[in-house]
Amino acid sequence: MESIAGNLAAIRQRIDAACVKTGRDPAAVRLVAVSKTKPATMIREAFEAGQLDFGESYVQEFLEKENDPRLKNLPLRWHFIGHLQSNKVRQIIGKVALIHGIDRLSTAEELSRRAVQHDICVDYLIEVNTSGEASKYGVKPEDLAKNAQSFFSLPNIVLRGLMTIASPDPALARQEFRVLKNLLDSLRATANDPSQLTELSMGMSQDFEEAVAEGATLIRVGTAIFGWR
Repeated sequence: MESIAGNLAAIRQRIDAACVKTGRDPAAVRLVAVSKTKPATMIREAFEAGQLDFGESYVQEFLEKENDPRLKNLPLRWHFIGHLQSNKVRQIIGKVALIHGIDRLSTAEELSRRAVQHDICVDYLIEVNTSGEASKYGVKPEDLAKNAQSFFSLPNIVLRGLMTIASPDPALARQEFRVLKNLLDSLRATANDPSQLTELSMGMSQDFEEAVAEGATLIRVGTAIFGWR
């Protein structure tokens, strides 16, 4: 079995190569190590190999890791990448660098309400269901523009971009990544401050190179770093 440090180095090389191939700056793509279900010891090992961004999907598990003495004082950037229910917002508010999975206006409204209470500003992404699969969360692409101004108007939270989980087939996935990129471009055209809309969270272990080719700024890789769960 490869070491976590070796896996991270290999993935970074692949990211760099994908960027060079499409004329992008590798510095524009951030790797989020998906650490859900993985122990603090493995997260610590990845950190010691230079990894700072980690993605968690379950609120209780995240809170346990965030308070784990082995990780507590490390300069980690936590990303919440799972489906976030409104009643869980209060538990993670102010504890993560970016929330990826806001898939309805009511959750964004709760996030805004809690951010106002805490007098903080929170960055988030809207999850879009680009594949149309009923089993997946996310706003329908055709509904995004309809609700955009409502999202933009919420105080103390800043929409930074979009997120998607693509189809398993890499060919289909690449089309869906392109859809997400086009949706972000459309959002920028209607935003009061387009410069805030910079992030495309898309691509995982099996398809991150296709995502990079289509403009991903955040890729979420777990298995290729930590092994199978």
